[in-house]
Amino acid sequence: MAASINSVLTTDQLPVVVIGAGPIGLAAAAHLVERGIEPLVLEAGPTAGSAVRDWSHVRLFSTWGEVIDSAAEKLLAPTGWVRPDASAYPTGGDWADKYLQPLADVLGDKIRYGATVTGVARAGRDRIVDAGRDEQPFTVHVQSADGHEERITARAVIDASGTWSVPSPMGADGLPALGEKSAADRISYRVPDLKDPAVRALYAGKRAAVVGSGSSAFTTLALLADLAKEEDGTHAVWILRRGIGANTYGGGEADQLPARGALGLRAKEAVDAGHASAVTGFRTQAVEHDGDRLILVAEDSRRLDPVDEVIVLTGLRPDLSFLSELRLGLDERLQAPTALAPLIDPNVHSCGTVYPHGVNELSHPEQGVYLVGMKSYGRAPTFLAMTGYEQVRSITAAIAGDQEAAERVELTLPETGVCGGAGLFDEPENAEEPGGGCCATPTTLHIGIGAPATTSGSC
Repeated sequence: MAASINSVLTTDQLPVVVIGAGPIGLAAAAHLVERGIEPLVLEAGPTAGSAVRDWSHVRLFSTWGEVIDSAAEKLLAPTGWVRPDASAYPTGGDWADKYLQPLADVLGDKIRYGATVTGVARAGRDRIVDAGRDEQPFTVHVQSADGHEERITARAVIDASGTWSVPSPMGADGLPALGEKSAADRISYRVPDLKDPAVRALYAGKRAAVVGSGSSAFTTLALLADLAKEEDGTHAVWILRRGIGANTYGGGEADQLPARGALGLRAKEAVDAGHASAVTGFRTQAVEHDGDRLILVAEDSRRLDPVDEVIVLTGLRPDLSFLSELRLGLDERLQAPTALAPLIDPNVHSCGTVYPHGVNELSHPEQGVYLVGMKSYGRAPTFLAMTGYEQVRSITAAIAGDQEAAERVELTLPETGVCGGAGLFDEPENAEEPGGGCCATPTTLHIGIGAPATTSGSC
């Protein structure tokens, strides 16, 4: 018994490792500090919010008031940090520079950059060993930017690494299409930043295929349609795996999230105006070269006319490879925690009907490991920043032994929810006034050339 007690005491003195210094990872660290628990945040990139910075040109649907965590704000307050106007809409760059990096600076040496997690396991136990498993701490395998390897021992692991690094491929079966990898220099998996001259040159006067049917695809169609008005010869070929129906363009003016609905209308406008042509029922099987151009081939042998570039926006997925020695309980379809999956199934729910959840829904057979943030949603695209902040509040309470707080719901979402979604909208004329966010009473938003809002899950 004495040995067991000593083991528990030793484990409790270890840090909680947080994987990822994005919005949810940093919030987790802030909540751990608030609880008097030592966090160690491991970030593969060189700065806080490295993934967010990849879409720094993108404007969120959500306002500042919806993307700042309460524990993080308490840490920032003594530093003289000024909270941005709660009713204004940040870009990804704003979010990183005005909130994430200042928060990381406060956390200081509790964050290590250039630290890639390559594996997580129970110390001295592989996946199949039962004996003494729950009494062992975790061992986190880390590789630094210079190739140095290290093993870190942790009392618990919070994986907030997100899904940004693993975009889904073009192939209709969920795997890369034949020739997709060899054509990588002509294929992008991100919403393009057409304000970047080099990126603009790739599409100006060119024919580009846009593969996908979600908000990111809508955003890209709208951007290319605007470019087509300025640069002759610019055209988008919109590749849809299904036909065009009543819900293809979203909810339109009836959408609970006005910006999202207006975005769908912009995509429809692009097609109706001839700036984009829709190809329906096209399930990509192969990518072939035609000189410097590409030809997409469907499973039914249809071949499209050659295109200069391809933009694949078929979703994101979690990287579970470095968790292979842990016993995770994941839904077979979404790759989300088993208890959470029914609450976020995109076939049933939108972000307006996903309820707040915490440690009970995020626990796994392997005690002490949690997937949070966008990664907890697996392949579901409807993640919300406020929901992620509630996740880590609940989990850190459980780690601290405060089960009552862990099981208490402290987040009340507005009826419409707060979606990331991808969108395209001008800064509201009355940006200083509340009510312009996606949680307000639906109003008509004018959609234009302004920066696009986040791809699903980014906020």
